Amino acid sequence: MSDPRGPVADTSGPADMASHAGGSGGAFFGRRKSKKLRGGQSDLFGSLLPRLLLPDDLPASLPALFAQPVRAVGLEIGFGGGEHLLAAARQSPDMGFIGCEPFINGMAKMLASIQREGLTNIRLWCDDAAPLLHRLPAEQLERVDLFYPDPWPKRRQRKRRFVSPRTLDDIARVLQPGGTFRFASDIDDYVGWTLARLADRDDLVWQAQGAADWQTPFEGWVGTRYEAKAYAAGRLPSYIRAIRVADGARNLTGRPDPSSA
Repeated sequence: MSDPRGPVADTSGPADMASHAGGSGGAFFGRRKSKKLRGGQSDLFGSLLPRLLLPDDLPASLPALFAQPVRAVGLEIGFGGGEHLLAAARQSPDMGFIGCEPFINGMAKMLASIQREGLTNIRLWCDDAAPLLHRLPAEQLERVDLFYPDPWPKRRQRKRRFVSPRTLDDIARVLQPGGTFRFASDIDDYVGWTLARLADRDDLVWQAQGAADWQTPFEGWVGTRYEAKAYAAGRLPSYIRAIRVADGARNLTGRPDPSSA
């Protein structure tokens, strides 16, 4: 889970990390920095991060962002500690991955892992993901992942949730036909919120046929400390997979409701 549940506090960090991404031009909710970085971690913000940051002018074909040939590109929004993004990059070296994370400590861990392992199929964005989604060229991503986003549980805060009609518009636009939007959360209300907004669409279709479809982690899933804490607290995660449908056709007959399981 990448977004701490705390008050708004936009703090500066090594090399003013947010300035590298050009700024979001909109509201950002959360803390950008928490634990103090070690010297080696700070150094990576000046040496490695500038080479991995997305350019201001994105290419029309996103595979061109990567030094090595890649067959497809995926995006993870809010990679937190980086467990899933790193696992995906290791498991699929023929894919390129864009990782978004506005929090300095999460980015520091990612940079250290990329340097240590010599990974060459990851590019980074260190600001709010919503403006980036709006800038990405159409039909260029094989999948978009949003795992354990901040649920903003209070009613007055829910407008801050990342999943909204506008962000789903952009996710649908950037996904290739047949591409997937994957969402995971241990907060039932946020799962229901997301499914309700997917149900209003013809282009992103959740086609679950039984409880196993949302109770079973995605292929290649790696557990995290946050997920372990959720299980320990009695919160069961849900794993939602929606398909980008090119012609708007839907196959939702008899689709079950996770809240009834």
